[in-house]
Amino acid sequence: MIRVNEIKMSLHEDIGQIQEKVARKLRIRPEEIIECHIFRESIDARKRNQVHFVYTVDVVLKNEEKILEKHKDVSRSPDFQYKDVPHGRQPLKHRPVVIGMGPAGLFAGLLLAQRGYRPILLERGQDVDTRTEDVKRFWEGGRLNPESNVQFGEGGAGTFSDGKLTTRIKDIRVRKVLEEFVAAGAPKEILYSYKPHIGTDILKTVVKNMRKAIESFGGEVWFGSKVTDLYIRSSALAGIQINGAEKMEANAVILAVGHSARDTYEMLYERGVKIRQKPFSIGVRIEHPQDLVNESQYKGFAGHSRLGAADYRLTYQSRTGRAVYTFCMCPGGMVVAAASEENTVVTNGMSEYARNRENANSALLVQVNTEDFDSDHPLAGVDFQRKWEKAAFALGGSNDHAPCQLVGDFLQNRPSIKIGKVKPSYLPGVTPTDLRKCLPDFVAEAIEEALPEMDKRLRGFAMGDALMTGVETRSSAPIRIERDEETMESLTVKGLYPVGEGAGYAGGIVSAAVDGIKAAEKIIGAYAPMERG
Repeated sequence: MIRVNEIKMSLHEDIGQIQEKVARKLRIRPEEIIECHIFRESIDARKRNQVHFVYTVDVVLKNEEKILEKHKDVSRSPDFQYKDVPHGRQPLKHRPVVIGMGPAGLFAGLLLAQRGYRPILLERGQDVDTRTEDVKRFWEGGRLNPESNVQFGEGGAGTFSDGKLTTRIKDIRVRKVLEEFVAAGAPKEILYSYKPHIGTDILKTVVKNMRKAIESFGGEVWFGSKVTDLYIRSSALAGIQINGAEKMEANAVILAVGHSARDTYEMLYERGVKIRQKPFSIGVRIEHPQDLVNESQYKGFAGHSRLGAADYRLTYQSRTGRAVYTFCMCPGGMVVAAASEENTVVTNGMSEYARNRENANSALLVQVNTEDFDSDHPLAGVDFQRKWEKAAFALGGSNDHAPCQLVGDFLQNRPSIKIGKVKPSYLPGVTPTDLRKCLPDFVAEAIEEALPEMDKRLRGFAMGDALMTGVETRSSAPIRIERDEETMESLTVKGLYPVGEGAGYAGGIVSAAVDGIKAAEKIIGAYAPMERG
């Protein structure tokens, strides 16, 4: 197989013409191409009056050597096929356990199941269907369920997001992650799209199908099963406690809790698992009309069906040296209530696959350093987050409404008293107010400084009627559970494998999934598969 780069197609050309385009570039007949697969798609919108797609394509030809000699944009295709690690010989005393069913836990459980290890997956929250109903009830004004919400349940926090699959890591396991998603029902274009996403509506079906696959290979999934204690003997894991009562013997446990499992963090700390503080970010969700973003990014091509809803990524370095940046941008989406504790307000963003809602939204975050915490306790970052989440709850009216403010009012340092042209998407509702009352001073000052500068890069970003909703505190974990990078085991508890976003080792769906796969590989490499029975 050879790789052909720089295949350009206009917005008006059908992607079905890709093989013909490749043949024309290579100066061969289309029938000489035996196979043709798109490896990567990108979009070039740098020129004001021209937008086109650029493809990298893998092809199998009848005479590849001759083509390789003649064309500079052609090379041998790298081998991206995932390779199974050989299994070890040491017998497992007990079935491996995976705690948490976010991306890290799901993919760790899936690989263990595929290789015959019959894992048991424990999820404190509920299955995705029950969870969806619990979340909907909360958004419509009902009470928050602390164990079944946007943070906890099958699929993890990513289930109620944009399902964004972009990642900066270079790892062969990324391809396996994408292929497993496709096998579970995700759109095939995520294998090559320049900014792949699944969308919350499709992702719910995907995670359910992955669970069924795990079960078909002999794994088990237990919902409503929160791990409340560890049993440790001679610095090695001997077992776990579930829901404060049931004891399960276990000596190989992948800890894939999310970044909101604060009670689990406390339990781990009390049991001597080594944890340290980690920087994170805090800020708001900012909403604009999606049409404004489309026009700013695509100019006269805005609204073209091939382009869809435009996105953006903006960064700024404040005068104090703090990074200010947009994060988890959700085109055509909505701002969602993402609290996991009562009497707090936490915001996040979500889009469906079609990305066809009226507003675009993104987190607008400011870097928080460990020096900003009130103490050197390993869990001080959790207290820092909780402080501002409670302040947002009170500022919103103590009724789960979120505080919000128009960008124009924020820049003039005056409270908002009404909503402008941008209608809020947040449910249960919003309260116009002064967001500075639920943000650290250094965060508010950095956002005020950054807004006009970001507007220079995306025209309209600082429009007066743009709406900011607070607070966003869960962009990443405020801790890192320290591990041996060779074995991926906890530094203080052998047999415990901390992974994913909640352990402080990932920054999105794909990187968390890859981290889970790596931990599963460590168990596979050390132990023999479990016999069914």
